[in-house]
Amino acid sequence: MSLDRQDVEKIAHLARLDINETDVSTYAQNLSSILDLVEQMNSVDTDNVEPMAHPTDAVQRLREDEVREGNQRERFQEMAPQVENGLYLVPKVIE
Repeated sequence: MSLDRQDVEKIAHLARLDINETDVSTYAQNLSSILDLVEQMNSVDTDNVEPMAHPTDAVQRLREDEVREGNQRERFQEMAPQVENGLYLVPKVIE
């Protein structure tokens, strides 16, 4: 697909882009190349191709969901400047 000067100017207007007059032909050529690539990709037969979540079909190794560390709330609250009823008290920063 080939774009001409008017197509690029219309696209730039719709996208609210300010393109220099000297650059319009370069944009037309680059956009035409992109559209040609998309057209080429659309022509590939993908009927028997299963969709993948990742291009390398990698599987993430996950660890077992188990507790490895005990509750240390009391220990951490001993270090806190102010605690009340198991909650951390922080100074008010917004009036």
